[in-house]
Amino acid sequence: MCIRWVEGLSLAVMALIIASSPASAQGYPQTFSFGQPAPPADIAPVDLAIPADGRGLPSGKGEYMSGKQVYDRACAACHGANLEGVANIPDMPSGPALRLIGGRGTLTQQRPVLTIESYWPYATTLFDYIRRAMPFNAPGSLTVDEVYALCAFILTEAKIIDKSTVLDAATLPRVQMPNHDGFIPDPRPELFK
Repeated sequence: MCIRWVEGLSLAVMALIIASSPASAQGYPQTFSFGQPAPPADIAPVDLAIPADGRGLPSGKGEYMSGKQVYDRACAACHGANLEGVANIPDMPSGPALRLIGGRGTLTQQRPVLTIESYWPYATTLFDYIRRAMPFNAPGSLTVDEVYALCAFILTEAKIIDKSTVLDAATLPRVQMPNHDGFIPDPRPELFK
């Protein structure tokens, strides 16, 4: 009976019922004015996302040997000396979940090996992720040059770039990742504007 009554109500009557709800009756506002807009100077330090095309990559550069030194100091404890992950780390993922390289061609298998090398379509994603989230115990603590150097080290160990390649804002977006063509572009870009 109640359902039929609601079905027969016009939209205007429904709006009146909603407008006279307890929240409206008690004088609560329809919108809230908490805080104030953040000024650009406050947003800039955390506005770090780098898109696939590399727009916004900062100035700096890095190469393999510097990256190896940073990796040995800041990354090997979790990701292992051979970049294949360390097992049995308390209170965090370990082993295969921390593996960075290998696994090419495994994405169609029953147990794919998801790594930077096998899965990620853009090298800029590596830079973006390392800069914001690594090392695990001190995210955001690496310098821009250290992040570029780590990218150079990891991409070289994955046999994606040559050991002599210097990565910077111009060269990193040009790195062709093994799984670059393994994703289907979203045909609805207007949803994300």
